[in-house]
Amino acid sequence: MARVPRQSTRQQSAHPVDELLPLPRLALYGFQHVLAFYAAAVIVPVLLGNALGLPRQELVHLINADLLTCGIASIIQALGVWKVGARLPLVQGVTFTAVSPMIAIGTGAGGGTAGLLVVYGAVITAGIATFLFAPVFSKLVTYFPPVVIGTILTIIGITLLPVALQDAAGGASLIGGDSYGDPENLAYALGTLLFILAVARAGKPFLSSLSVLLGLVGGTTVAWILGDADFAAVGDTDWFGVTTPFHFGMPKFELLPILAMLVVMLITMVETTGDVYAIGEITGKRVDTDTVARALRADGAATVLGGILNSFPYVAFAENIGLVRMSKVMSRYVVVAAGAFMVLLGLLPKAGSLVASIPHPVLGGAALSMFGMVAAVGIQILGKVDLREERNALILGVSLGAALLPTTVAPFFDRMPDSVRAVLDSGITLGALTAITLNLLFNVFTSRRAMEIDWDDIEAATG
Repeated sequence: MARVPRQSTRQQSAHPVDELLPLPRLALYGFQHVLAFYAAAVIVPVLLGNALGLPRQELVHLINADLLTCGIASIIQALGVWKVGARLPLVQGVTFTAVSPMIAIGTGAGGGTAGLLVVYGAVITAGIATFLFAPVFSKLVTYFPPVVIGTILTIIGITLLPVALQDAAGGASLIGGDSYGDPENLAYALGTLLFILAVARAGKPFLSSLSVLLGLVGGTTVAWILGDADFAAVGDTDWFGVTTPFHFGMPKFELLPILAMLVVMLITMVETTGDVYAIGEITGKRVDTDTVARALRADGAATVLGGILNSFPYVAFAENIGLVRMSKVMSRYVVVAAGAFMVLLGLLPKAGSLVASIPHPVLGGAALSMFGMVAAVGIQILGKVDLREERNALILGVSLGAALLPTTVAPFFDRMPDSVRAVLDSGITLGALTAITLNLLFNVFTSRRAMEIDWDDIEAATG
């Protein structure tokens, strides 16, 4: 009976997720999401383009196409179109899970644009399969109890932390050089992180919600004053550029690459399911199978669009979930604003180049807080799991160990066939597959009842 007044109160006022904020605040919070997301958004096309030996002009085209598609996909996911889009503050970005498989597919097809065409054929096919399979997969949520979702989110946060630390040391391009790990780089990263923490701790709610944005702006300003931020490339970049469908040619559809990408999208669907439940936990918005199905359809539609517009598979971005928790700004319209900014950046290479000029150590310091928060969301969900139960503890412990294999021991799978490495060489993929498999063996096939998330308690706590 105590829940009845709570429900009637909610009927009288909009949920924070559906709150339409004033335009200036929408723009500020949306731009903060873009800054938090940008580095991770462009890293996939950069890694793939370099691995396939694409010239700089084509690499810039990949980046612009990625940002444009990210913006469109984020708007669809947050705003919702028909039965597509979760209508939650979820930013869409290219999944890291697909990097290794796409490099294997592209290089196996000869590299260059020829390799890209085979990649795009696999991406489009996998996107269509994801869209069609979404309603079926959403009904399998009972096979992904809190011990699985919490483990996967914790793994995502932990395996992303080395990316932040690598930027804090100066960025991947400096590895092996004298500047990598230079105390100056570490000082920028630590200074940015401390500034974010100070604003979050001492600032008023409005300032605290902008802590990451202020940290990035403050760190970049200090680096510019000291001569460590280079904006020269901004002047050499065109003002306007439009990505055209099938820019590199018509996709090629080959069976083995398609099968590899289908495995990637299966893991991506689990990741998105975890992200949807995580954002539900953070915002207090009830999540059901229909919500999951709509989110997965958005992933599938965005992935098909990515293959057409010269981009890649898309997933709800865990990094920005950490930002939602830090900022406590839950409106999905903030993500719509972020999507509009991303579309603009995708059409204005010069503007994108300006954001890209943020020094790596500054990005690393900010990313450290956000990626850590992603892991914290996973740990929060795991707090609902009885880890004194040996089976649950084994699912968590073994999955974490599996996820750290490719992260901490890079050559671990070097002697495996390329088709096997495409799946196992990602900590997120390997850890997620381990958690799913162990849960099936320990809990599902033994007919043990999985614990479910109590949405009434969550809504009460956040109401």
